[in-house]
Parts: sequence; structure tokens; C-alpha cells
Amino acid sequence: MAENKTEKWTEIEHLPEWDEEFYDVYTARKHGKWVMLKTLKPALLDNPRYREMIEKEFDVRYNLCHPNIVMINDFEDVPGVGMSIITDDVYGDSLRKLIDKGEVSGAILDKIVCQLPEAIRYIQKNHILHHPIRPETIIFTENIRNLKLIDVGFDQREHLTPTDASEDIRNYGRVLRAALDAYKPSGGKEEGDTLTQADLARYAKVADRCLSDEPRRRFRDVQDLKMALAGDSNRRLYLTIITFLALMALILGWLCWKAPAL
Repeated sequence: MAENKTEKWTEIEHLPEWDEEFYDVYTARKHGKWVMLKTLKPALLDNPRYREMIEKEFDVRYNLCHPNIVMINDFEDVPGVGMSIITDDVYGDSLRKLIDKGEVSGAILDKIVCQLPEAIRYIQKNHILHHPIRPETIIFTENIRNLKLIDVGFDQREHLTPTDASEDIRNYGRVLRAALDAYKPSGGKEEGDTLTQADLARYAKVADRCLSDEPRRRFRDVQDLKMALAGDSNRRLYLTIITFLALMALILGWLCWKAPAL
């Protein structure tokens, strides 16, 4: 008797709130495992220009590997849906939804401060052109609330321009400002919510600088941005390192002076 095989595609469901400008987004099971599908909107399916666009996006993003960027697994024809980019399951809430629901906690804000800049730096390091990072493209997964970026690249170049990098900084500032405006302190009741007024004031100052209309007044790069977000903790670390090195130099100099001449 032939062994029953699990149907490859099951439980395909459209997620309208996740749709992008040119794409519809679905959740589904592939061989029983939850994945996400990203496919051209029906009106664009027969347009060669947009078919080339989705193929290029797959090629650009397939080799990206970062814990805060949604991973692409395959590109295939899904019954009833069409040619689709297949990604890991990142079902959860977008930052936009959390803002609208008034559920931006200290833990969420902390991930925007610590993890989002790392994802941006990785994208820039790989010279990926992408749509603006915004609350709609930042997902916090269900239960664990890991930060995942979606819609992160449609082309790759040899080098990004200073304008590309500066716009990333500005868009980060928009995201940070929106999260700060929506943040509601938990009074220490939520695990991980350890933000202080000094932290919030520093983040607000960083957001304002990111949003400057003068590109030269924004942070030079993501590393400068991260240092500003870290504030005194980074400065104390660097001061400790410098002090240690200076002390070692003094000790080495003293030992050389005390050593008998050969």
C-alpha cells in the first residue's frame, strides 16, 4: 500500500495588512512548516517589468544572512498564488501596529535602539538598495518578539552613495521618534523595561539629529549613531581602555628603565 504523503502547500492565507506596494503577502504551510509568501499583485503578474523585479529581489536577498533580517529560502510557483519569494515565518506585529495599539514597551524600544542599527549596517555593508525603513517594515515576532526587517532590498551595487547612507540615518530617526512618542513606561513591571529618563532624553536627542534637514548635521555613519545611542556607557568603556593602555605603557617603560643594561 502506497504511503500517504503530506500535501506540499496547505493553509494558504492572504495577509492584507502585510501587503507592499507591488506585492501581496501570504502565510502558508510548506510540507507542514509555516512560511511566508511574497508575490506580485494580480494586476502585475503578466507584466515583464515586474516579473523581472521580483526575480531580481530574490537574487539580491537570497544570500543575506542576519538575525534581524527575514531570511529568503526559495522562489517557486505556488498553486493559486503564482511565483513567490518564500521566506521564514515571521508572523507577528509590525511596529506600526504596536504604535497604533499603544503597545510600544521598553523591551520593544530597546530592540529598536540595539538591533535595528545592526541590521541597517549589515544592509549597507552589502551595498543593498532598499525601500525606506519604516514602522510597517519592522516586525516583532509573535511570543518572543524578535525584531525582523522585511522589504530590505531590491538591488545591489558596488558601492552605496553618501546620500543612500544618510537617508538610512534619517529614516532610522523617523522610526525612533515614532517609537519614542508611542512608548508607555511599565513602571518596572515588564521584564526588560529598564529605561530611565536619561535614556529617553538621549534617544530623543539622537532622533532629532538623525532628522536634521541638513545631511551634514546627521550622524556620519551607523557606527557614530550606535555610539550616540549608547551614550556614557561607551564613553566609560573607551576611557577604561585608554586608561588601561596608558598604565601598561607606564609599567613597560618603568621595567625597561629598571632593566640592567646589557
